[in-house]
Amino acid sequence: MSALAWQAPYALTLALPRTRLRDAGVYALQMHAYVAHYEMPNDDPEALLRRLRVDYPIKVDRALGGGVAPTVRLQRTLGGGEGVVRRHDLWLSWVHWSWFFFPHSTAAYVLWKHPERFPRAAGQLAATFDLGCIVYWALPTAPPWWAGKNGNLEPVRRIMVDAGEHYWGRLWRPLYDSLAGNPLAAMPSLHFGTSVMAAHVLSDVGRGHGALGWAYTGALGFALVYLGEHYVVDLLAGLALAEAVRLGAQRL
Repeated sequence: MSALAWQAPYALTLALPRTRLRDAGVYALQMHAYVAHYEMPNDDPEALLRRLRVDYPIKVDRALGGGVAPTVRLQRTLGGGEGVVRRHDLWLSWVHWSWFFFPHSTAAYVLWKHPERFPRAAGQLAATFDLGCIVYWALPTAPPWWAGKNGNLEPVRRIMVDAGEHYWGRLWRPLYDSLAGNPLAAMPSLHFGTSVMAAHVLSDVGRGHGALGWAYTGALGFALVYLGEHYVVDLLAGLALAEAVRLGAQRL
């Protein structure tokens, strides 16, 4: 799979002259390679569980939260009971769900409006995804909802699931199963890291674009912690990854 997936973007550049359509195809093939390798560790769930790290992000988040992990503190303050979906639960879940489009719609917008900026923008987004995927292979880490469910952390709801069942009804389970390729890939948060990079890319286009990108990224970060999807330390690692790629891009 690796041999097929990683050569495909390069093969397309050799097969066709450069056009916007080819640029889009190269980006799409790169993302196919990423998704395949993101899901691959979960092909053997038992082997993945044997390598799983659970405790270290809990210790860091408790230190950051003054003895209580921020996810636990936020859910105690803002959350309802088990199965209860409040209006802000649904809104923040939508912020989370919209991430599946945000980095890629950013790349598509740059390709459409500023094609001369696309190689740099797409390269930085792709590098953030790919380097994060390497960490998922090397250091599989459980998210807060998993730790809470299995007794490693105080009870934590996966609010997004309750919101999905409430909003989507029968459609939720097929939607969820189609997107849950590797539930034990929390460190770093690529939800946050790729959104940080997308906000940088939009800032390169214009101040107004950047303001929208950073506003979304801030809302997403809050949502990820509150919903039980990521620890704060996961977000900090995603931020550090994006900034490292950004700095590396300037030097390379």
